[in-house]
Amino acid sequence: MDAPLATPCNIQICEVTCDSFRIMWDMPPEDTARATHFFIDLSRKESRDPNRFKHRDVPTKLVAKAVPLPMAVRGHWFLSPRTDYCVAVQTAVRQPDGDYLVSEWSPVVEFCTGDYAMEHLQQLLDKANGSAGRLLRFSVFYRNQHPEYFDYVRRECGGLMRPALKDSSGSHGSPINGKLHGVFFSCNTEFDTGLPPKDSPYGPLRFQIPAGHLLNPNICLYFADFYCMYTAYHYVVLVLAPVGTEGDDFCRTRLPRLDLASNPFLTYTPPQRQGEEPVFCHASDVILEVLFTEPVDLNQGSVEQITGHHQLMSLTTANAKKDPSCKVCNISVGR
Repeated sequence: MDAPLATPCNIQICEVTCDSFRIMWDMPPEDTARATHFFIDLSRKESRDPNRFKHRDVPTKLVAKAVPLPMAVRGHWFLSPRTDYCVAVQTAVRQPDGDYLVSEWSPVVEFCTGDYAMEHLQQLLDKANGSAGRLLRFSVFYRNQHPEYFDYVRRECGGLMRPALKDSSGSHGSPINGKLHGVFFSCNTEFDTGLPPKDSPYGPLRFQIPAGHLLNPNICLYFADFYCMYTAYHYVVLVLAPVGTEGDDFCRTRLPRLDLASNPFLTYTPPQRQGEEPVFCHASDVILEVLFTEPVDLNQGSVEQITGHHQLMSLTTANAKKDPSCKVCNISVGR
């Protein structure tokens, strides 16, 4: 009768990305020599079933031929970014009759997958390029809020709209979610007037600032996300970070940088002749959400009542979840 296999111990997870990881563990040399297969039990932390499967009963779990450790695990369960997982392992020896001699399950180890890497954001950017539409001129960035917000800014912040932490809306793996601070602005205009829309779900007061204050040659422009919320229209999230600032440093290694003068979403064209003004354009077929990473002074613009209706807050994108089934804005990473 074959000697039993030792229980794997000292489970270690390394080289974690948004859709892969490597796993290794300790086992006696004699087990290393005998093992023909490894069984990997992986599940999301929040939905873990305490009754762990037996390898023959649940064929959706990974059964891998024994390889030198650490072993790479990638895409077998369509790993999602920024998600907590639980993992346990068994070692096994396949018998001549096709059955397996297996060890006990190892202790369960928890880990969290990472953000989208630059390559994934480039995939998302390529998809967004196809949805941007033609470029339309605009002249102001704007931000709608309730009167209480602007009262607070004047009273407690010396008139400065200070950056706030980006929420979890949009793609789950976007590197800026919950990590980058900024002040959100819009710049989309109506087709018939060329002006900002009359309505807004964010509040009845609108701060408007000349576009050149936020978009100029001293600003770096980054692509951060492309998503929808179970609707026909799509959102593109862009970051404007003054050169050399903390926000610029954060984005430089995490987000694709866009050419200010030549990109499908938001452009700045410098004056061609003396006395001319710069030209600013925005994409017509997506809704732009523009995150400016530094404080913005109310004195640089004006606050006015919108002429249309203040819409329901349910129409906002605050903490909105991305439609995982949309073929237009999803990439082949996670679910």
